[in-house]
Amino acid sequence: MADLSVDFSGMRFSNPFMLASAPPTRTAEMIKRAFAAGWGGAVTKSIALDAATDLQPRLQPLHHGKRRIGMENVELTTQLTVEEWQQEITDVKAAYPDRPLWASIMDAPVEENWQRLAEAMQDVGIDALELNVSCPHGMPSKGMGAFIGQNAELTGKVVSWVKKVSKVPVVVKLTPNVTDIVSVAQAATDNGADALSTINTVSGLIGVDLDSLTPMPSIGGVSTYGGYSGPGIKPIALRCVAQIAKATGLPISGLGGLNTWQDAVEFMALGASTVQICTAVMWQGYGIIEKMLQELNTYLDNKGFSNLQPLIGVALPNIVEFPEMPLAPRVRASVDDTCNGCLLCITSCADGGFQAITGIKGEVVIIDGDKCDGCGLCAMVCPLGSITMVPR
Repeated sequence: MADLSVDFSGMRFSNPFMLASAPPTRTAEMIKRAFAAGWGGAVTKSIALDAATDLQPRLQPLHHGKRRIGMENVELTTQLTVEEWQQEITDVKAAYPDRPLWASIMDAPVEENWQRLAEAMQDVGIDALELNVSCPHGMPSKGMGAFIGQNAELTGKVVSWVKKVSKVPVVVKLTPNVTDIVSVAQAATDNGADALSTINTVSGLIGVDLDSLTPMPSIGGVSTYGGYSGPGIKPIALRCVAQIAKATGLPISGLGGLNTWQDAVEFMALGASTVQICTAVMWQGYGIIEKMLQELNTYLDNKGFSNLQPLIGVALPNIVEFPEMPLAPRVRASVDDTCNGCLLCITSCADGGFQAITGIKGEVVIIDGDKCDGCGLCAMVCPLGSITMVPR
């Protein structure tokens, strides 16, 4: 069995799976149940100087057919006070002294406020400080969250303020809602950040109710832009993790769209040492950790890896800028005899490709290799995996 432990900025994790700062880390009781289930670490719900009062309701799912594929939230920071969180943290650390527990803290660009929060958390034994400069809803109107994280200079200032008083690692949580995440990551790095975490939720509007024609989630007939999470944001998160890993070299805790152990491996291959999960836990519970640990172990054994280190960052050298992409090798589509003649590929190729496929329903389709431009659309839509891309 492989060793799943991870060293992250001086902290030892028994495994790389963390609970993100979110509703699943709302209280000490919840975090302790998660640790009992096997989670390697956790980040508290974001803590501010003033306890929040939340909207009701504040969550809205996005469905594709019957499948739930994403969720918008308009939830704010914790409903507990700083003093209450000090007791909560003391409670967790007494029960699980060996599990890294990070405090997520948030404020406006006011030096003494950030330092007050940092010192209050350190006083009760927190293992790291995660600076939430990335929440996309509610908080920016108060000069908090993404209001800071969308400005590289402000982000750097906040990091420098906290570093003046910090006695534990400072992790900066970055927002994807920027044109250039690297410049913000670099500002955090230049001002002393010990590690980075990314991404927070993506700013979005989940939809409109077609009966009432009001935006969702509807609260008294109105709505607002919120934080979108779930499987659909994973490609954005992977891009952000890869970009900041290549640019900074700092330890990275990756999050955004993680739902399976396979997702975790992808994040680690792009430079993350730990991964954080929220939405999947809200939908399925803390118990998902058991299967993820088992199957990650099996994967590592099958790959011949004794630990996670060979995975971390292994895919980064193969990410290049578009002008460096090769025009060779060239490929074309090929179909095998498992094709059942459903003709989905014909429609897709005709209306979205190069009109290279013909056939009769119920029979193996015919692909014209000269017309095929190698785009891969037919292989993508084939429900049986009967079409593959092969060298010309």
